[in-house]
This record gives sequence, structure tokens and C-alpha cells, in this order.
Amino acid sequence: MAERDPALRLRVLSALALLPIALAMVWFGGWAFAAFVALAVVVMGLEWARLTAFRYNRRSGRVAGAAVLVVGLAATLLIAAGRPEAALVCLIAGMLLAGLAARAAGAPPAWTTLGVGYVGLPALALIWLRSMPDLGLSVLLWLLVVVWTTDTAAYFAGRAIGGPRLAPAISPSKTWAGLCGGMVGAALTGMLAAWLLGSGRLLLAGGLGALLAVVAQLGDLVESGVKRAAGVKDSGTLIPGHGGLLDRVDGLLFAAPTLALLGLIAGGESLAWR
Repeated sequence: MAERDPALRLRVLSALALLPIALAMVWFGGWAFAAFVALAVVVMGLEWARLTAFRYNRRSGRVAGAAVLVVGLAATLLIAAGRPEAALVCLIAGMLLAGLAARAAGAPPAWTTLGVGYVGLPALALIWLRSMPDLGLSVLLWLLVVVWTTDTAAYFAGRAIGGPRLAPAISPSKTWAGLCGGMVGAALTGMLAAWLLGSGRLLLAGGLGALLAVVAQLGDLVESGVKRAAGVKDSGTLIPGHGGLLDRVDGLLFAAPTLALLGLIAGGESLAWR
């Protein structure tokens, strides 16, 4: 336990240093937030290229990495300009074209195609959620609080309770107790955050929080599986104590598109606090 304390302290300090920047960009919204997301797309694209480099030779790796970056940035700029339909078409078409380009360069197309969607779709979802009239700021803040609580509650519940492993072949440190702790923490925090944002639909907020906790943990497991296939511990070294940006936002990469999809299906006004 004592050996892990310095690592935990470093994780907390890094999170506290990055938190004001992220919240400021969310608060400003508009092109400032879009630029912030676009920068994240660049970093995540480079990290994805690094993670999947074991599948490529040098030339094909460059082609694959460039495809992820170009398509992700193009789709991000389109949705920031208020053209979500064009952004989604760009992303889908870009995934197919990126796969073809990778194949022509002698690389397995699946990893490049997956990389474009893995990086690009969450970027579109985050910008779309923030751009929702009247609701954007509160919806995105609520989402971030729920995902961050999921990570924290799952970490401490897993350490305190232990028990059966959730997916030992992919991530030996994760437990069912951690998943349940993350769900409870996300549900309670989701209700509290919705109440502070003026909602009367607290049970809906709690249920949605618990659902997104499961989705976020799935995102964590997916990234762990990619890292295990690549034979690396972290996606990068950008954030002390956390590793790469993908390591820090793996849950958000799945939770944001899920919340955006639910908003599209049920209507933006149904997102918990109206």
C-alpha cells in the first residue's frame, strides 16, 4: 500500500494541474473548446499511432497516423462550424478511406479505421454536447463529473474491497467491486450534480450516471486491451502519473458518444435536468 502512495500523489497533482485548463475551455465553449478538442485529437492520434505501431512498418505507420489525424481534425472543424451532419459523414467516409490508404501502404486497415473512429467520434460528441442551446455547459459539466467520479470511486472501491477480477486477461487490477463502486459513486454524484444544476429528475440522473459508469469502465478495458496487444503499459508519457492522454480519457471516449446518442434519440431536453 505504501509503495503506491507516491504514484497516487502524482496522479492527484497532475489532475489538479490539468483540471482548471479543461474546465476553462468547457466554460468558454465555442471555438475555444473546439480548438482544445482538436489539440486533444492530435495528441490522441499520435498516441494511437504509437500503440498500433507494432502492426506497421515505418512507411505504412506514417500513412496510418496521418489518416487518423487528418480525418479527426476535419470532422472536428466541421462540427465546430455548426455542421454536425457533414462532420458525421466526413468521419464515416474518412474511416473507410483511411482503411483503404493504410491497405495500399501495406498496413492492416482495421487498426487505422478503428483509430479514426476511436479518436474522432468522441471529439464530435463532446463538441455537439457543448453546443446544445441553453443545456450545453451543464450537460458537459455533468458528464465530466460523472466520468471522473467513476474513475475515482472504482479505484478506491477496488483497492478497499478487492475480490473477483473483472477481466483478468485484459486488466488484472480491475475488480467487480471496483465496477460496482464506480456505478454507485457515479449515480450519487450524477444526482447531486443534477440537483445543483436545478434538475428535479434526480432518479433519471442517477440511473444515467450508473449506466455511463459501466460504459466508461468498458472504455477503460478496451484501451487496456489495445495496450496489452501492443505490449506497453501506457499510451504515452504526457501526463505524469497517468501516462498518455488516452490513458486519462479512455472512459470519456466511450461515455461522451453514448450520452450524445441518448440525447439524439430522446431529444436534448431529456438529458436529466429539465
